Amino acid sequence: MHQDLLSFADWSTEDAGKLLAFALDLKQQPQKYGKLLDGKSVVAIFEKPSLRTRVSFDIGIHKLGGHMVYVDSQGSELKKREDPVDVGANLTQWADAIVARVYAHETLEGLASGADIPVVNALCDRYHPCQALADYISMHEHLGSVAGKTLAYVGDGNNVTHSLLTLGVLLGCHQYVITPEGHEIDPSIREAVSKLALANDVGVSFAHSTDALKRCDVIYTDTWLSMGDDTPLSKIKEAFMPFQVNAALMEATQARFVMHCQPAHRDLEITGELMDSDKSLLMAQANNRMHAQNAILAYLMTDMEL
Repeated sequence: MHQDLLSFADWSTEDAGKLLAFALDLKQQPQKYGKLLDGKSVVAIFEKPSLRTRVSFDIGIHKLGGHMVYVDSQGSELKKREDPVDVGANLTQWADAIVARVYAHETLEGLASGADIPVVNALCDRYHPCQALADYISMHEHLGSVAGKTLAYVGDGNNVTHSLLTLGVLLGCHQYVITPEGHEIDPSIREAVSKLALANDVGVSFAHSTDALKRCDVIYTDTWLSMGDDTPLSKIKEAFMPFQVNAALMEATQARFVMHCQPAHRDLEITGELMDSDKSLLMAQANNRMHAQNAILAYLMTDMEL
C-alpha cells in the first residue's frame, strides 16, 4: 500500500506520467480493473463546503466498490475540536483511507502523521492535487497529449495554481502564470517549480500583465472571490478586471480551450459567453474529478503498481 497524496511536490516525472496514463485507462476501461476498493471504507473530512469534491468522491468510491463516510466539521477547523494527529490515529482503527478538504495544509500533515492509512488532499490552502490531475486528463483528451502543450493561468495565484504548475511541469506542460501584483503564487513554490522546470526542459514564465502572454493551447482561470474572503467586490474588480478571461484574450493568444475549476462567477473572472461556448472544458474538468480521484485512491489503497 502506498502512503498519502498531499501534493505532487515529491513525485517523479515517471510516476506522474504513469498516474495520468492509469487515470485515462481506468476511465476508458473500468471493467478491466473491477471493484478495486471492494470492502474498503474511506472517511471524508470536510472543513469547507463543497459540491464537486464531495459528490465526485462519494459516487466514485461507490463505483469502485468502496464506502464513503462523510464527516462535516460544520465550517470550523478540525484542530479546534481535536488534534489532527489524534484524529488520524483514531480513524486508522476503522477506515482504509482518509480524504480531507481543509483550511490549512498543516492539518493534512497532522492527519498523515497520526494515521497509518493513506491521506488524500481534497483541497487545502497550498494545494489542490486532485483538481490538477483532473485538469490534465481533460487536456489530454482534447489535445491528444499534455507534454509539449502550453497552459496559461490567469488570475489569483493560489492553491490551484500551485498544483497545476507542479504536476504540469512533471508532465512536460509549458506554463504561463499571469497574476496581478500582490497576488503572486507562494515564493517557495515558485522557486521549487522553476528548478523542476529547468531540470525537465519545460518553459515556465511569470508576469503581471496579459500582454506577456504568447500563443498557448489552454487558458485557465479561477475565482477571484476565495471562500470566506470578505474583500469588497468593488476592490476585487479594480485589481482583477484587467485579467478577465474573455473572447478577446482567447483570440489574442490563439488558445483552443478555456478551463476553470469552479465554482465560477460569470462575467467576473470569466465571461458567461465563454463558459457556454464550445471552447469551454469546464464540464469535462468536473467529469474528470471523479476519474482522477478514483485513480489516486486505487493507487494509494491497493498494492497495484503504475
